[in-house]
Amino acid sequence: MRINSNCWRRVRASATSNERVKVVPELPEMQALAERLDAALASRRLEAVAVLGFSGLKTVVPGPDDLVGRRLEGVDRRGKYLRFHFEGALTVALHLSQGGRVDLEDPPKETKPRGSVVRFSFEGPLSLLVREHGTQRKVGWWVLASGDEGPMGKLGPEVTDASFDDMLAKSDDNRHIHTVLRDQRFVAGVGRGYADDALNRARFSPFSSLRSLSASQRLELLSAVRSVMDEALVEERTRTGALSAAKLGERFSVHNRAGQPCPQCGAELRRVSYESYEITYCPQCQTGGRLLADRRLSRLLR
Repeated sequence: MRINSNCWRRVRASATSNERVKVVPELPEMQALAERLDAALASRRLEAVAVLGFSGLKTVVPGPDDLVGRRLEGVDRRGKYLRFHFEGALTVALHLSQGGRVDLEDPPKETKPRGSVVRFSFEGPLSLLVREHGTQRKVGWWVLASGDEGPMGKLGPEVTDASFDDMLAKSDDNRHIHTVLRDQRFVAGVGRGYADDALNRARFSPFSSLRSLSASQRLELLSAVRSVMDEALVEERTRTGALSAAKLGERFSVHNRAGQPCPQCGAELRRVSYESYEITYCPQCQTGGRLLADRRLSRLLR
């Protein structure tokens, strides 16, 4: 089949675009980050909040000014959200989306780097800057009153929760396993990266349905998801500072590694490309030697 030069340019541009797709921080990155921020900031009093990007703030009442003067009691995580718990039962929830990053500034700064979202200035002095790479503005933060879970109210169980075991064992969901694992209402904290890695470890096709899995296969999937997450968290806990690196995902064994050897069998990893992300898999380990249709390439070759 002949493909004209314009088509090839589009194929190459698609591949290049996929190589630049940002990695969303998932459970291991966010859990380790929460631990580092808790160690650095807990018990400090908040002295000022500078809203630097107004599209990021998703609540009106309570507002940022209501936080000033309160002591930070601790930082933890729910799903892919960071939670900053202030005295007086006020909580800041932060979702970094794809391009969001967090800098600990010591000493504090007053500059406004490109993509800045908000700066929290604590006594010490020490400040926390939230910023976003790229042109999309998807980082969000919420100031929540007592009893208000905000966007976290719709999250499913954590990977470590017994209720996740139960859901995975009993669900008759007919969607692709990869889709189910990325559904934050089904399980909180898993994204495309660790879904790729877990399915490769379990040797399941990302396009198999959850309903089609036997009881023993579901246990294998549960074990793979948890072991991948546990190992990633151990590695993430070796990171220092906040979460400033422009590129994340260097710890993935499969995700975004199409063309490299499969960690299970050594065969070449392949990918299925979508508009803004890709799924990486091993044909030998996961699909019985069958190549999954790359929808973007197929569309260009018509």
